Formats: sequence, C-alpha cells, structure tokens
Amino acid sequence: MTAVDERKIGGLGTSRKRVEDDRFIRGKGNYVDDIVLPGMLHMEILRSPVAHARIKSIDTSRAWEVPGVHLVLTGEMAATRNLAWMPTLSYDTQAVLATDKVRFQGQEVAVVVADDPYIAKDACELIDVEYEPLPALVTPEQAIAEGAPVIRDDKAGQDDNLIYTWEVGDKDGTDRAFEQADVISKLRLHYPRSHPSPIEPCGSVADFNRATGKLTVYMTTQAPHIVRAAVAMIAELPEHMIRIVAPDIGGGFGNKVPVYPGYVCSILCSILLERPVKWIEDKTGNLISTGFARDMYLDSEMALSKDGKILGVRIRADADHGAFYADAQPSKFKIGLLHSTFACYDIPNAHLMARGVYTNKAPGGVAYRCSFRVTEAMFFQERMMHAAANDLGMDQAEFRRRNLVRDDQFPYRTPFGFLLDSGQYHKCLEVGLKAIDYDNFREQQKQARARGRLLGLGISTMTEPLGAGNSREFDILGIKMFDSAELRVHPTGKALLRIGSKTQGQGHETTFAQIVSHELGIPADDIVVEHGDTDTAPFGMGTYASRSTPVAGAATAMVARKIRAKARAIAAHLLEASEEDVEWELGRFYLRSSPERGVTIQECAMAAYGNMPDGMEPGLEHHAYYDPPNMTWPFAVYIATVEVDPETGVWDVLKVVAVDDCGVRINPMIVEGQIMGGLTEAYAMSSMQFQTYDAEGNCIGSNYMDYLLPSAWETPGFELHSEVVTPSPHHPIGAKGIGECAAVGGPAAFVNAVMDAISHTGVRNIDMPLLPDRVWEALNQRRDVSGAPPVRAED
Repeated sequence: MTAVDERKIGGLGTSRKRVEDDRFIRGKGNYVDDIVLPGMLHMEILRSPVAHARIKSIDTSRAWEVPGVHLVLTGEMAATRNLAWMPTLSYDTQAVLATDKVRFQGQEVAVVVADDPYIAKDACELIDVEYEPLPALVTPEQAIAEGAPVIRDDKAGQDDNLIYTWEVGDKDGTDRAFEQADVISKLRLHYPRSHPSPIEPCGSVADFNRATGKLTVYMTTQAPHIVRAAVAMIAELPEHMIRIVAPDIGGGFGNKVPVYPGYVCSILCSILLERPVKWIEDKTGNLISTGFARDMYLDSEMALSKDGKILGVRIRADADHGAFYADAQPSKFKIGLLHSTFACYDIPNAHLMARGVYTNKAPGGVAYRCSFRVTEAMFFQERMMHAAANDLGMDQAEFRRRNLVRDDQFPYRTPFGFLLDSGQYHKCLEVGLKAIDYDNFREQQKQARARGRLLGLGISTMTEPLGAGNSREFDILGIKMFDSAELRVHPTGKALLRIGSKTQGQGHETTFAQIVSHELGIPADDIVVEHGDTDTAPFGMGTYASRSTPVAGAATAMVARKIRAKARAIAAHLLEASEEDVEWELGRFYLRSSPERGVTIQECAMAAYGNMPDGMEPGLEHHAYYDPPNMTWPFAVYIATVEVDPETGVWDVLKVVAVDDCGVRINPMIVEGQIMGGLTEAYAMSSMQFQTYDAEGNCIGSNYMDYLLPSAWETPGFELHSEVVTPSPHHPIGAKGIGECAAVGGPAAFVNAVMDAISHTGVRNIDMPLLPDRVWEALNQRRDVSGAPPVRAED
C-alpha cells in the first residue's frame, strides 16, 4: 500500500477537464430564464428615455386596461411599502422606481406584471410619463462647475455633486521628492466607461409564499448571501425566511454583484400578487442601466532622477459614479484599491487624492474583472511608466528594470501601505523580453520606420491585490470579507464540498474538488462541489475581485485539513497505535515504525460511521471560515507588438506575450483559459469598446452595433509563459489567483505599443479605445486625442 499518484486522481497541477462542461455543451445548463414555476407571471420595466428630468405626471390607466395585466407599479406605489428607495453597497441610496425625477437615461420608472413578457412589454409602452427636462451633466468637470444643477437634490444637505474626497500616502514626503527631481513627467488620461457585458443579462424569479412567509428568489447574482442580507434590509423580511438561489450564470465579470432595482421590483410584485414573478432583462437594459466600470480621469506627475530612478508619484483622480454612489467595493476605501498603483515598483514617496462625483449616467461602478479599481490603477501606472521613460530618453525595458521591486525586498511595503507577499518581478520581465525578441524587434522597428512603416512595442507590468478579506480592513455592509467551506466525506469515501463562493464560469466545480484531492487523496471525480443556494451553502461573500482561490480556495484547503486531522485519530484507532506514531502521505495513514501497515482515507471514512474510537463523535465532516491574513499579489508582464497604418490609423497586433506568476496553479488548463479570456477583454477595451454619452446624456454604446465585442476573427493570438512560480507564503496551498490579471494589465500593453509606433509625432496620449480615426488624428495633427464625453452628435 503506497500513496496515491496526485496526477492520476486529478489533484493539484492537473489539467483536469471542466466537469461543468458536461452539462453546458449539451444545453443542459439551468439558468434563471429556464426556471418556470406554477402560476408564474412576467415583469417588464419602463425606463426613462431622458437623462435628467423632473417627473410631472405618470398616467398608467391605459396599461391597466390591457388584457393579461395584473399589476402596474410606480414609485409612488412602492413608496407606500417604503421601497421607492434602497441602500447601495456604498452606503448611499438609489431609487428603485423614480418618484421625484429621473437621473440617467435608462432609469427605472415603472413596471408592469402580466401573463407573458410580450403583454408586459406592450403595456409598458402605454404608460404616459410627462417629463420636464433638466440639464444633463456627463463629466465630473461639468458636475462640479459653479452653478451646476444638483443631481441628488433628494438628499438632505447635498448642495453640490461631490460625493467624497479621499487621500492616501505621504503628501509632505512626495512634495519634497518633487523638489529634488531632475525630471518631472506629467500625463493626463481618461479611462473610459466600459461594461462587463455578460452574455446573459440580469434576471430574477421571485416567489413569495404567503402560507409559509418564505421568499425564494432565483437570480443572477455573484454574491447570494450578501444579496440575502440586502433583501432582508430592503424588504423588511427576516433573513432566515429568505432563500437566494443563484443557478448557472452566463457570465458575471462583476456585473452581477450589485442589487439592482429589477430584483427588488420582482420581489415586491411577488409579495403584492402572491404569485411567482419573473424578470429577464434585455441587452439594451443591461448595457444602459447596470453596473458599469472605469470612467475615471487621471492627472499625474512623476518625480525622476536623471539616472532613471522614480523618486515620487503624485496622482489626482476624479471618478464618475453616475447618478447614485453604488460601487461594489469594501466600505473603507472610497475609490476601491486604486492606491495599489505602482505597488510593483520600488518608489519611496507617493500621494493620491481622489474625488467622487455624481453625473447623469447609470450608477453602480463594479470591479469589471478586477479587484476594486485595480484595472485603472495598473493602466495609469503603465501609461505613466511609458511616458516617463520617453521623457528621460531611456529604453522602456531598462526603465522598468531600474525600478521594479527586487527579490530580496519581499515582503515589500508599498508607499501606500500594502504588503506584497512574494515575487520574482525581474525574472518575469526578462522571460517576456526574451519571448518577444526585444532587441531584435527594436532593430526591425528602426529599419521599418526608415521605409515608412510604423512598428511599436508596448510593455505592461501588473501586480494585483487579490483575496480582499482580512477583517482588519475589509467589509461590505458591515460584514467582514471572509469566506467559507463545508466538507462531508460519506461512508464510501465519496465527498460533498459546499462553498460560499459562486462560480460564473471560473470552473469552481472542477478546481475546488482538486484542492480537496490534494489535501486528502480522494479522487477529484469522487467529489461534488455545490454552491449558490443560501439554504445549503455556508455563508460567503461571493465571487468577485478574484477572491475565489485566495479566500474560498483557502477555506477549502483548511476544512480538508480539519477532516484529515479527525481521520488521523480514526486511523490510529484502526492501527491500534497512538496518533503520534501515525504518519500521512497522500491518500493514506501509516505507522512510522511499520510503513507497510496503513489505512486509506476511504477506510477511515467508513470507520467514522461504524468503527470510531470511544468518545468520538460519528461522521467525517467539518466546516471552515477563512479570514485571510493578507491579500495575495500575483504579478505579470504583458508585451505586445503592433503595426500602425499611417494612411488610415488602423493598427494590427503582431504578437502578444504573457508571463504570469500566479503562485501555485491548481489547474493549468483553466489558468491558461483565464489568461486568454482576460487578454481578449484587454484587447477589446483598448481597441473597440466604446461606451460614452452625448451632451444630452444619451448613451452611445447601448447596443452591440456601437459597443463592440471581439470575435475570433479580430482577437489576436497569445503566447503564454508559466515558468515563473512564487507561491504565496501565507496561502494554504500557495495560490495567488489569476482570473483578472490579464484584463487588468493587458490594456496598457496594447496602448503603449501604439503610442510607441507613433512616438516620432510627439503625441503623448490617445484615450481608449484607440479607434482608427483617433490614431489617424493623432498622426496627422500631432496632438493628444481625448475620448472624454460628451461626444458630438456627428460622432
């Protein structure tokens, strides 16, 4: 009897095929729209066509007359149940249905519940709303200008459009660094509003049972337990009488973290009608009203010595939060983790000042495939690094070499107070430079430019704080950001793992079983993973900000170790020895003095139900709540090469190299898929995704003719490298997380490459997306090109 082979049982490091795909590729997934309940009705939302207007009147009489209509709900009616307004995850308030005025195009004004969705939609069009137009404000600059109309005049004491000011860092030390600088590099940027755009829009099926007093809601949520807590506060129902079920989800990317008015309305309608009510959002509704991302303005300076060392960084950021401050982020940090910027560089002084502003846009800034504004942080960082290297006249790679944190500096404290766990940043950079054939490309670039061809190379590094959760600093709605797991090993040695995390395509049902295999030696195929049902899953904070592996994955490892500890006592009983004499190797316990004598984990499981030691509680199951001591810090280098057509501004990607150090890789195949998906999103954000607003507050990008998603035809190929692995020293299995890294660090690589190709023009910045007309304008007019709204009508 020997230890099991971890690779053969599908443990850590195995490219095990995703077990979820067995149902998905057969069309057997179970999504919210697949749920049909007896007596179910359908809800449709009437949305505002204007961005800012007072509501003078709402006439619903014609809608009530439509056969098949059961309810027409307005804000005034919701107010009688104290549900016209609801709290947000950022301790603001948000209108469920507009009462006094509308504050963004697409805001929810009324809902209709009918026998089918088509009747409900037709009836919505018969609701007559009289609007009194007000000026629309679509940028922070407009919103904080003197005399600007107050958007949130519903709030007592709110006499302007400023939400907060927030600062972090050492202002005095940074000021002194700038006084000593040989060179000061400056850059102004706008990271445009983007949208997660999951293939499945939001939706819910609310079912209130008057007889039992229990509310069951099937919904598209990445955080079922947090939603349950929010619903309890909003609907004034006891939490133990609320069940939230998140079935299969067709993509989330952060979009399905907030509590949206559509969810609340379906719940209220079910309570009023005492029948199940289904709401399925359409694509336009999702694009114009649900949680956006980014939309941040940066004014930055970098103090530099003439030998290329960064002495200090000064950052001013304005965040456009839309009509309601509804960011999904930890309570303590007003602008998320933007201050993670420059974490991978050894910078002695830094200071960040941020403002949040109300505008007439959709609210709900979400961590679109990033850890709370880290995408903006890394983009600003790498665009500033690119500009600073040029200002010094220094090679891009060499400038980074001189400033990256060295291996011997870990654990490294950043100037903003974060503690980096581990890394080999220089090695990652060198691997990437070798893969892209850096020196040879630079020579080719010179030769091509002499012939009128414009080649460019862009470097982007990133380190992202993942696993937000240490209870000293992180909470949402006052609930600390720990996570949990419950593990039950049945008598035959098969296992059931329940987790507080929730998958939307990351492969939890596959990879979390592999963690248990690694800890216990039970084949991954013998482990079922359940999640998403608050009646059965242990309490968890959900899946976003790449928390799954760093926090829920750690909880899984810890609960498996608790199981193993009990199994050791059982094994000692079976082997008639003391626990001190029992050793463990994967899948079996054995006697130290007689290694051939042992018992398998499966034999221990059977004994736990039939031959346990005297005084031991039967069964082999346990639970674990994991409060991470620190965040994990994966690191990556992304390098892209491009060619720009000087006649048209069109740019083509020649090659992309990705070097990711995410610590221990649970499933290399799934890791590679996450990187490729993230790079695809990065390419889309840099090249084509365009969600903006005109002067009247109309959303440009409310459909997939304007808001473009890359297909396989446009998406370039990616060369991935995995040879750098620095396990996190405080994570139970050394994993750091990977789900967001490429989307976080990738955009700057593409933008820097285009800027490198046109560097001879003196242009310092083109705002994303780098549409061909913007690149052409920069080339021909030799000036920076802003993409900030409002766009002109002819655009």
